[in-house]
Amino acid sequence: MEELAIKGGRPVSDHWIPISKPLIGNEEVNEVIRVLKSGQLREGRLTRRIEEESRRKCGSKHAIAVSSGTAALHLAMMTTIKPGDEVIVPSFTFIASANSILLSGGRPIFADIDEKTFTVDPNDVLEKITSRTVAIEPVHLYGQPADIKALSEIAEDHGLKIIWDAAQAHGAQYDGRDIGSFDDIVCFSFYATKNMTTGEGGMVTTNDDDIARAIRLMKTHGQVRKYWHIMLGLNYRMTEMQAAVGIHQLRKLEKFNEARIRNAKVLTNGLRYINGIITPYVRPGCKHVFHQYTIMLELEEFRCTRDEFVKALRAENVDARVHYPTPVHLQPAYRSLMKDVRLPVTERVAKRVVSLPVHPALSDEDLKLIVEAVEKVVSHFHKR
Repeated sequence: MEELAIKGGRPVSDHWIPISKPLIGNEEVNEVIRVLKSGQLREGRLTRRIEEESRRKCGSKHAIAVSSGTAALHLAMMTTIKPGDEVIVPSFTFIASANSILLSGGRPIFADIDEKTFTVDPNDVLEKITSRTVAIEPVHLYGQPADIKALSEIAEDHGLKIIWDAAQAHGAQYDGRDIGSFDDIVCFSFYATKNMTTGEGGMVTTNDDDIARAIRLMKTHGQVRKYWHIMLGLNYRMTEMQAAVGIHQLRKLEKFNEARIRNAKVLTNGLRYINGIITPYVRPGCKHVFHQYTIMLELEEFRCTRDEFVKALRAENVDARVHYPTPVHLQPAYRSLMKDVRLPVTERVAKRVVSLPVHPALSDEDLKLIVEAVEKVVSHFHKR
């Protein structure tokens, strides 16, 4: 058996295979140069264009460009909740999902997830509804749509709003429908590692005229004309440079997603029969766009921890990561607020997940090496 690279053996790959790699073409570069030369740097014509193209692509009535995915979530919460209101949200997510609730005066109520899909469990959402609940914030994690049908029925039955956190799911579909077209509010992120990027940046989509108007006001200090403010707000505007990049990224999104889906299939075909590895599940009727390709380790079958497994993979020159090692309810910033929260599936999954490279820049050889690296690490650590 060949020695692991972490123990002095030769790495499977002779080059580093990164977990993400933004694909920026000449179109984006030239558009940004034109913006810089124009002197029009704050939001303007190009920002309006990316809003219109996003609206049409998603099939929503409105699309509002903002400065980040976190800004999108914060604005969505500020239009929806008031101090003391409760919002049900998964804890297995990036912390911005919950922070946006707290920073808007609300209280996040954490629900458990489905172990197969990694998205919020509708049954646990039902258990967490109280008289103070006003909204649900499902997360389309890793590019996998949440159970939109079940969650929408719960919201309708209980008179709740839904704020969909779609930061990792650009172009994903549920029953043939783009996730950006659903009520009430959908929030996207254009962070550097996302399926499409503007470096930073985000988008809010909605079919509600009043929500759209409020978000447009709030993102620019509540201002309706120069120095005339009718409500509280912040500066959450997108810049023209971000929009310049985003317009071309949006036009390439379908091609990027097709590559991610194809890469995910190659990885699954190579990994599905390896003992101790659970490959990603795709919800029937959904288009999973694989922002992350996340496997689970059946740790009972290994003579190592998840973190030791990741370190060994990285030594083989495969950039494995963990999204996310510590659920939000166990973060230091939340412990004093979230006493006695028990989320057994979330806590189990968080100890076992490993993300592997799946981005469009991977070559067929890279995909082959990723599989070989996993096989090599498994062969050393698996109990036999």
